[in-house]
Amino acid sequence: MNRTFLCAIALLLLGSCKSLYETAPFEETIIPSAPNYADERYWAVLPGSYPSELIEIAGEYVERDTDVFFVYPTLLTDKKDPSWNADIARRDIREKVLSQSVKFQASAFAKAGNLFIPYYRQSHYKIYVAPHNKQEELSRTIAYGDVRAAFQYYLANHNQGRPIIIASHSQGSIMCALLLKEFFDGTELQKQLVAAYIPGVKIQDKDFDFLKKMDDPLATGGYLSWNTYKRNNYPPTYEQWYKGATTTNPISWDTTKTTMFDQHLGVLNGDGEIYPKALELEVVDGLIWSSVPKIPKRFFLSFVKNYHFADINLFWKDIEKNAVERVSAWKKNN
Repeated sequence: MNRTFLCAIALLLLGSCKSLYETAPFEETIIPSAPNYADERYWAVLPGSYPSELIEIAGEYVERDTDVFFVYPTLLTDKKDPSWNADIARRDIREKVLSQSVKFQASAFAKAGNLFIPYYRQSHYKIYVAPHNKQEELSRTIAYGDVRAAFQYYLANHNQGRPIIIASHSQGSIMCALLLKEFFDGTELQKQLVAAYIPGVKIQDKDFDFLKKMDDPLATGGYLSWNTYKRNNYPPTYEQWYKGATTTNPISWDTTKTTMFDQHLGVLNGDGEIYPKALELEVVDGLIWSSVPKIPKRFFLSFVKNYHFADINLFWKDIEKNAVERVSAWKKNN
């Protein structure tokens, strides 16, 4: 598994410890300049301009008749970084987006549609940790303002009525849940929604008026979400962050509670290889319990309980196949 993702999860495991984040009062912090999405430099990925990190996994760009709008997870995690929101002009931030999320997560959707991935001034991880979570709403407003602006620009200048997949992870899924509520939930645009893959956060049907969790592998117009943990373990934050979340089985894509090794299509490992039949899972309240994946160096993963960092990697091939099949189903019915 990608070592950078393993480092990221270590931060999550430390979330309940005393905070050691460097910070400054929000009102005294310089907010990075807002992106201008008419400028291609503010997009990590656009059709016809796929970065090498994406091409390495998904191959060269091929024009599709469906679009994928993808929002990446929290990558601003350095405890010594006092900022509340990411400065997307920073090279290190851009490199993380490309080498981690674009390469190992967004790539799962490349066969289903044309990828659109905006850089955005995401919130620092510390907004989820007390006492810094008091600034969560202020920081999130900036982050969502960017994602919203990027999506509006995409709709006005790129979409041209094509069906849309919304995809994301973690903080990106928080952003996309807000997008879904504002732009799709009960609107005309919902008719263009193939599916929303929004794992890594607590999502419930009550969050929306019309959008529903889909329990059929070929259903369209709704959402899919899950949170992955090692089998027979619960997160310390289970009651608040996970319990009651609607949970998709990302192997069977239906109401099946368990799946076996031979049903699993494949993990995308940090070496860029796909490892099929690598895990079995069980759906419990708000969580997916996964076995330790059968991949190289799995011994080290046996000590990790929280598989949040791999919500997409673990089911990469399963997601790729399902996204393509849902696009076909949408076309058949529209």
